[in-house]
Amino acid sequence: MPWSIGLVMGLHIVITIFLVMIVLIQGGENVDITAAFGGVSQAAFGPRGTVSTLAKMTWVLGAIFVCTSVTLSVWAGRRTSGSVLQKAPVHQTIPAPRPAAPSAPATK
Repeated sequence: MPWSIGLVMGLHIVITIFLVMIVLIQGGENVDITAAFGGVSQAAFGPRGTVSTLAKMTWVLGAIFVCTSVTLSVWAGRRTSGSVLQKAPVHQTIPAPRPAAPSAPATK
């Protein structure tokens, strides 16, 4: 395995772990005191407000994750040399034996 594939694969694994952790840390859309007691949150109907730092980090890590995924899939596609069916062994069929010629009719 070339060093570049190993580097991208390592980056991909690290980004995946960070992305999962950041998504798990974030709260939902309606995480405030009114939503906890069954009230209607005004944030759902008002302006969205500023984007949090965790949301920005999620977008950046998601973009890097997509880039590394596409890079690894393109490299994996280039490494194969042909189809699996082209590498399959060829089975030759043995022709069936011909039936023996009928013998001459019996004479009296």
